[in-house]
Amino acid sequence: MKIGIAADHGGFELKQVIHNLLISLEYEIADFGAFEKDDLDDYPDYIIPLAKAVANKQVDKGIAICGSGVGAAIVANKLPGVRASLINDHFSAHQGVEDDDMNIICLGGRITGTAVAKELVEAFVVAKFSGGEKYVRRLEKISQLEKLGG
Repeated sequence: MKIGIAADHGGFELKQVIHNLLISLEYEIADFGAFEKDDLDDYPDYIIPLAKAVANKQVDKGIAICGSGVGAAIVANKLPGVRASLINDHFSAHQGVEDDDMNIICLGGRITGTAVAKELVEAFVVAKFSGGEKYVRRLEKISQLEKLGG
């Protein structure tokens, strides 16, 4: 499985931790930056390329990190085919994939501790969409909305 990861300055340190975790778990990683901490960078510059890669299926899942995770979730969800969510608990990290086919987890580098972040990422990357009838039906409604442009 290929996992994309991206962060701005607010998520830079946590991205390094998660990157190392993914390597230890033997995932293929596509790193969309930032590659150095720059307090003047902007999260859309990193999260948009990650979200495009998820939408275009160049990566299987994505991990987006900014200071709070909120901005990352907002910008990622602007792209059709992306289902990103700010996640702060273990249940939602896997349930979001199982029921809603979430394909980007958003984390807050200033909010989420490293131990919790590792737990959330591990739950996210191993989770699989259940494909249940009601979940597929709901996703189709979202897809139709995206096709209509809102």
